[in-house]
Amino acid sequence: MLANSSFGGPNCTDCSQDFAADVSKVLLMVVLIVGIILGNLLSLLVFLHIKQFRTSQGYLRASLSLADLAVGLIVVPYSVYREVSRLSSGMKQKSNQSEQLACFITGPIFAGCTFVSIITIFLLSVERTIAVLKPLQRKAVITKRRTVWFIAASWAIGICLAVLPLISTPDITFQYNSCSKMCNYFFPPDKLPQSHWNIMLLYPVFDFSLLTGTFAVNAVTFIALHQYSKIRKQLGGEPQSGNQLSFSDITAAKTIGLLTIAYYISFLPVAVFVVGSVVGYPWCQFSFYAFWILTSNSCWNVAIYSVWDPKFRRGVRELFSKQVLLSASQPPSHSLERHSSAPPCVAVLKEMFRPERIS
Repeated sequence: MLANSSFGGPNCTDCSQDFAADVSKVLLMVVLIVGIILGNLLSLLVFLHIKQFRTSQGYLRASLSLADLAVGLIVVPYSVYREVSRLSSGMKQKSNQSEQLACFITGPIFAGCTFVSIITIFLLSVERTIAVLKPLQRKAVITKRRTVWFIAASWAIGICLAVLPLISTPDITFQYNSCSKMCNYFFPPDKLPQSHWNIMLLYPVFDFSLLTGTFAVNAVTFIALHQYSKIRKQLGGEPQSGNQLSFSDITAAKTIGLLTIAYYISFLPVAVFVVGSVVGYPWCQFSFYAFWILTSNSCWNVAIYSVWDPKFRRGVRELFSKQVLLSASQPPSHSLERHSSAPPCVAVLKEMFRPERIS
């Protein structure tokens, strides 16, 4: 999330090769835009139209999809615009006031959505642990209303962390970085040695602490699942009724474990880059790969759901099936139900804020 302090002018001994590489990077960004938008819109449509997905886990997944969708709709398109403008103007372009303002919008959005994603994955892991350890009490502990409050808190924390460097010192700002192809935190080179620059280390510390906690929570979940499987084999069938877990519960826990691993892998290069930048390494080429590996994670989530979660695949099939599209004049499906009495967004809002009945 940092910008390098200063960069020398481009060495155009082989400008045609540089131009081809930049065009390839722009094409990669365009592919990411399509993948991020289509994948996360699909996830949100399944959540809105299929009633069975409006659970606490479903709300958290929807929040994760919204954060990823914001990256695909705002952050990546702006990078494409800046790169296309730079290439069309002969590889050099001075930033004007409107572009600096745009960086003050897209920069915090990318940083904030990154924090929201990490917090949401942690909340998903906690939700699955409670569902596995206390299957009978989970409806009383994990209510939709509590989940909504946790989601609101995650967005508030993410936004506050994103703007914290800006309000902590006037020297830090946002600037478009020609190396990372993004709007990153920027620190003037003559101010770099000052100690408050180390506030940027807050981000890798926060993210790795939360990801470590997420791994610990997932470890507890998988230990419980292993014991459950062991008891089930010893009894030759299902354990006692109070400890029964559905196939959907087990699959969801495994899916969230994979999400945690994917996010850890995608965030690791950015953390290395942030620490290295604070120390003083420029790492221009590395910054591009670090930030865009992290950005690509915005379409990994839906890919993991599609591969590992049969319930999600079934929801996608029913969403686009003729039965769902014509269900406004027919009884709801026997497997995955859909609201037809009100628009999906209105139905979701009613479910979020109405008192819940715990059976």
